[in-house]
Amino acid sequence: MNPLVVLNPRDVAARLKSGQAVLIDVRESDEYAREHIAGAVSAPMSVFENANLQLEAGKDTIFMCRSGNRTASNCQRLDARVVGTAFVLDGGLEAWKKAGLPIKLDTKQPLELMRQVQMAAGGLILTGAVLGTAVHPAFLGLCAFVGAGLFVAGATGFCGMARLLAVMPWNRGMKKA
Repeated sequence: MNPLVVLNPRDVAARLKSGQAVLIDVRESDEYAREHIAGAVSAPMSVFENANLQLEAGKDTIFMCRSGNRTASNCQRLDARVVGTAFVLDGGLEAWKKAGLPIKLDTKQPLELMRQVQMAAGGLILTGAVLGTAVHPAFLGLCAFVGAGLFVAGATGFCGMARLLAVMPWNRGMKKA
């Protein structure tokens, strides 16, 4: 059972505009730095229990993520931090943008780290497949290597590619929210 009350993007926008709500963005810092809803408080799930939610008495607390999946899978954790009723932005940031509501976008910030991992892994697998077909079958080993790395990342939570990408020059100056 989901203890969070679902609100559509227009309802959330109205509550924010009237000053009767605080919006808590549970996406990770790199996601928030790239794009977010103006006035949203960053409280990444990775450090959520220690985050300063900036809650105010008499204001609704509304949680959001990118698509609604993180808030749905963590609704008990989110609800535990709020006295009274907690709310969630239905469909997250993606639904907010679909509704034509404004966001703050900082294109100087790099793409989110997990998107970089997906692009790098996909590119390496594609390269290995093409070279394995066109040049020599040994290049298919690249596909197997990347696939094994993705499996280990999913099984353990440790992603070596993400760690490597995080120290690349384009990610070094990344703003932390």
